[in-house]
Amino acid sequence: MDLLEYQGKQFFASFDIPVSPGEAVTTVDDAVAAAERIGKRVVIKAQVHVGGRGKAGGVKLANNADETREHAGNIIGLDIKGHVVKTVWVEFASDIAEEYYASFTLDRSAKKHLGMLSAQGGVEIEAVAETDPDAIAKIWIDPVEGLSETDARAWVSAANLNPAANDGTVDILLKLYRAYVEGDA
Repeated sequence: MDLLEYQGKQFFASFDIPVSPGEAVTTVDDAVAAAERIGKRVVIKAQVHVGGRGKAGGVKLANNADETREHAGNIIGLDIKGHVVKTVWVEFASDIAEEYYASFTLDRSAKKHLGMLSAQGGVEIEAVAETDPDAIAKIWIDPVEGLSETDARAWVSAANLNPAANDGTVDILLKLYRAYVEGDA
């Protein structure tokens, strides 16, 4: 699947995976209205199929309606690596204690699903893979058997994630795997 961030969040929510409230909009006035409904502090995020949105000026924190209007006006129409922003995601600005990276893909040579998990989320995972490959814990999952809770717990441990959050993280990983399998069907 090649989803925009807001589409991915809507998809995750359909599997009971917690996501921050937000709205996808295409105009500055709609961004301001969405921010008023969501809360005082929001993040305005460019929705394009390319990485590096933040570095290109496509992700901005807004503390009030004036900042929302300014940032949405600057982001809508912005060209990010050849992709013109037509839609922004206006999201409740959460206080983030930790960010993790998690993904699933198909390893064709092994004929298994490959899960990758890292405590170094919120950064370019490609750079982490180059500079510190051991920071990414990998698990190969037999598609017939699926991801078990026991395997998910071992995977979380191997990734050195915060032990205090393990139960919640395991639950989310199991839901993410289910979303990956059912979304790929």
